[in-house]
Amino acid sequence: MSRAYRYGAWDGGADPLAPPYDVRAAVDALGRDVMEGRSLREALRDLLRQGAPGERGERDGGLDALRERVRRRREQLRGSGDLAGSLQQAREKLDQALTTERAALDQSAADAASRESAAREAGDDDGAASAGSDAARAELSHAQLDALPRRTAAAVRELADYDWTSQAAEQAYEELLAELREQALRAQIPGLGQQGAQGQQGLEGTKELLGDLNALLAAHGRGEDTAEQFAEFMAKHGDAFPEGPEDVDELLDTLAQRAAAMQRLMRSLSKEDRAQLQQLMAQAMADAGLEAEVSALSQHLQDLRPGAFVRGRGRESFHGSEPLGLDDATGALSELADLDDLDDQLAMDGPGQGLDDVDVEAVERQLGTGAANQLRRLAELERELKRQGWLTGPASQLQLSPKALRRLGQTALRRVFADLESTRRGSHDERSAGAAGEATGTWREWQFGDEQPLDAVATVRRAVMRSAATRSPSSSSLRQGVRLLPEDFAVAETERRSSAAVALCVDLSWSMYAEDRWAPMKQTAMALAHLVATQHPNDAFEIIGFDRTARTMSTAELAAVEPAWVQGTNLQHALALARRHVSRHPDAQPVVLVVTDGEPTAHLDDDGEAWFDWPTSPETLRRTVGEVDAMTRSRVVINTFLLGEDPGLRRFADAMARRNGGRVFAPSLDRLGEFVVSDYLRARNGGATRSRRAS
Repeated sequence: MSRAYRYGAWDGGADPLAPPYDVRAAVDALGRDVMEGRSLREALRDLLRQGAPGERGERDGGLDALRERVRRRREQLRGSGDLAGSLQQAREKLDQALTTERAALDQSAADAASRESAAREAGDDDGAASAGSDAARAELSHAQLDALPRRTAAAVRELADYDWTSQAAEQAYEELLAELREQALRAQIPGLGQQGAQGQQGLEGTKELLGDLNALLAAHGRGEDTAEQFAEFMAKHGDAFPEGPEDVDELLDTLAQRAAAMQRLMRSLSKEDRAQLQQLMAQAMADAGLEAEVSALSQHLQDLRPGAFVRGRGRESFHGSEPLGLDDATGALSELADLDDLDDQLAMDGPGQGLDDVDVEAVERQLGTGAANQLRRLAELERELKRQGWLTGPASQLQLSPKALRRLGQTALRRVFADLESTRRGSHDERSAGAAGEATGTWREWQFGDEQPLDAVATVRRAVMRSAATRSPSSSSLRQGVRLLPEDFAVAETERRSSAAVALCVDLSWSMYAEDRWAPMKQTAMALAHLVATQHPNDAFEIIGFDRTARTMSTAELAAVEPAWVQGTNLQHALALARRHVSRHPDAQPVVLVVTDGEPTAHLDDDGEAWFDWPTSPETLRRTVGEVDAMTRSRVVINTFLLGEDPGLRRFADAMARRNGGRVFAPSLDRLGEFVVSDYLRARNGGATRSRRAS
């Protein structure tokens, strides 16, 4: 019977058939920065800021691009309106009420004058007196209005006890206070303003909500268990909190953020506008009997979330023409504070700060889903660099892994060979592994990182013996086959024989970095190290770095070394270490290569202490020449690669070549690797010649 198959989109997580995340271009970008003298942490931070390089080398979607979007959003908010718009709106409503009241007073005065004239004609003295009294009251009210302070807040306060003639004007005044109150309430709790706008019944509901909220926060401040009280509060007043807080702490964070935005709004206004707005809000709250509850709420927030009130960057300057109400203004300022925090996170300037510190939800809220996905891709890039074994160690001690170092060396060597082919000097991409050691007939267990060939017979024998030991006597045994496990692998041992003892001495003095010679020097050393490790693994290779003192270095240490302001070029110490290295391999072809940009200016004294002097002292020259002569007596040729145009170095190198018979090269920076690798290949094959200069 035929089987029926159904096919559909994979919905069980990541696509199992998707190609692995390719981070090699990112590794190359990190390697270039590290070669130029930057720390790996700085290089990784810049990679995340600029974005991972694409196939054509372009950068796409780094943290800097996200920060630019944050900057544009901030500018958009600042142009959205006028922070003092609530004062402008209050002034307009007050002017409307006063205009209506004055018109009513004028009409009342005219009516009173007409009544008074008619009463006098009719001989009605009482009627005339009453009409005259109405006219006098209208005139007095006019005078009272004319005497109102020019400042809106003071005028509103004095009108609290005013006996309005026009019902429409009085209603406009009450609407002014109600709108201020609603905006102030919405600035703190978005749902409160709507409740307060529903007349006296809604106002009582607002008072009840504020009372219950203050009781909840007071209990929380005393350290009581408020879980049940919070649930009851949200069941009763949850509509006033569209953010949907899950507990009291989230509720506090929401309230404190809005209160901090209100405080930031006050700081952003002029002194006069700030005083007027505060007075208007106090008048509006006092008029509704909410002043005590609002004050209590503010105090709870100050006590429970004091840190929230330093949030933001001080005064903000809005340049929009559209007046913003209190709630809109505080909402815009709260969003600005979010954007400021987000910008700080994306900058990653703090010690130990990384992508894990960036709020992805804030990115999505402020910049959209695309920006959040962009951030997730950067985080995935950082994770993949570690997961795929390119980077090792904790964030504070991040290092390039041996795998990454091999890639850097391979890339550098490929570039060298490309240069060799382009200059028609022949291809040196040798397939053989050099003079391999003779097989001894023994084997050892395979260990991670071993590159020696496997002993197939020993590997299969170990697998069979392990399988036989673990199977029960009643099993069908060998018909099930033998499965190879990593612990079964055996490596064939060989007798190790070196064909060359190579010492590469590289100058690490500050001038190498200052004159842009740092990266070519590192790339050359990495290329040569990779060539030796892959093509001539039996060569004894050592890197010696020198500034005021010299020291042997692994490829990982060389890749990670950063330029330091250290004076001194101690070639004497470097040659001493090189001589010690080649002397350990008497049967190997000695190869000593020196890359430097300055004449010797330091040496080790008899006590082993480094001594620096500029200009070069006779003692430094004497001790350095002594090491050259010692190598010459041991028939070790020193080939020197000069970088720069230092006349003192050139004179010294010429003198050293005459005494030692070595070669002196003066390559350009872009051909340094080509010269060093070519000379190594020539020297290890016994082709070193005693000549004075090559270029």
